[in-house]
Amino acid sequence: METITNTLTLHKGRKIERVRKLRGMTQADLGSKLGGISKQAISKIEQSEDIDDTRLKEIANALEVTFDGLKSFNEDKVLYNTINFYENSGVTATSISANVENINNPLEKTIELYERLLAIERRKFEDSQKKSGGNVGNE
Repeated sequence: METITNTLTLHKGRKIERVRKLRGMTQADLGSKLGGISKQAISKIEQSEDIDDTRLKEIANALEVTFDGLKSFNEDKVLYNTINFYENSGVTATSISANVENINNPLEKTIELYERLLAIERRKFEDSQKKSGGNVGNE
């Protein structure tokens, strides 16, 4: 069992395939980011157990991940980090709905403020019209 796990951990092509899929990319997408390589060539790369570091750096850039992250990619690490991120983020359904309410209230208050300011400016304009006898611009 340990031999199978070690083989999967060392197989660089499978790491590329897994990261590509996690990034939501097709083989064709990755190929175009690598300068127009065919999806068949990407498939061959993903079947390769060993890939030189220069090529792996190019692929990491195309996948928009770090070289070290791709080289040491491990599904268990991804799962562990994902679970810890969500568990320790403090985000709950209640806090999300509370934040939505906080966003809406200031917006409503801002609209009310602008409506009051607009009413004040209208009154000022009307007062200035009355004082000048309605002949604004005829001087």
